[in-house]
Amino acid sequence: MSNKTTLGVTLIAVLAGGTALWLIHNRSEVSRASAAVAVTAPHPTAVAEEPKGGAAEAREMPGSPGDASRQPVGTKKTVLVADAGSPLRAGETWQYSATVSKLSSVANLLLKVAEKRNFLGKNAWHLQAFAHTENPLRMVFALDDQFDSYSDAATLVSMQYEMHLNEKGQTVDSVQRMSPAVREPAPANATAARVLPGTRDPLGMMQYLRTVDWAKTPEVRSPVYDGHKLYDVHAKLQARGEPVTVPAGKFNTYKIELQVLDNGAEMKDAHFILYLSNTEARLPVLLEAVMPFAVARVELVKAE
Repeated sequence: MSNKTTLGVTLIAVLAGGTALWLIHNRSEVSRASAAVAVTAPHPTAVAEEPKGGAAEAREMPGSPGDASRQPVGTKKTVLVADAGSPLRAGETWQYSATVSKLSSVANLLLKVAEKRNFLGKNAWHLQAFAHTENPLRMVFALDDQFDSYSDAATLVSMQYEMHLNEKGQTVDSVQRMSPAVREPAPANATAARVLPGTRDPLGMMQYLRTVDWAKTPEVRSPVYDGHKLYDVHAKLQARGEPVTVPAGKFNTYKIELQVLDNGAEMKDAHFILYLSNTEARLPVLLEAVMPFAVARVELVKAE
């Protein structure tokens, strides 16, 4: 399973500026079926370091792939009160459907704010995303993936990022502990990912965009680590009050352009826009991606 495939799948699952990337890196599957403000660096890098004594061990996965009760490596579950004023609420769930060109519902996606808890002695949000392809795409690219993020409650900076992938019959479990700058030893049951200070994972980045007051802040930037590589993501407000209609209903939205930079160079072969509801909740309503070979829409179907 290639790093490019994992990157794209992650980003489409969390709607953090990467539906285009997923499609770009998997254009052969799509073609056959139709016949994703912190410190920013110009040349970001990330290095995964495994613990001494062998490869990192993935934690056990009790229950179903969507089991939100699974414990992160090396922590105890502690329920905490949500921060006042934050749009995030424990138990929030959003269901999405992805359409590529004339192929409707090629994938179904689920985002979830599972809970707020103590993680490594700090307040953290446990965020989740689940992605499943549907026919006809599933006939050539069967995918059933889960992603878990433990992100700082105040900043959404990533503390630990987990990928539990099942793609084309191949399974991969990865648990990565974020380790900026300081050369801390890798934890016993995870891999230490050396990243820039302020780095977010894709799930944390999506939720971070909800915390931005777009009426006062027209642009934010953040390094984003997808589990393999570090990117620089720029989010710029394009319009306020933009009307959007999706299966979940009609919304007035903030229209936000998302730019993804790889080693300081913007990825030019895709253009994508994120729409957040113009409400206190700032719900991710729609993601549009326009590419040379396809147009994609990821639409909100239901919010709970």
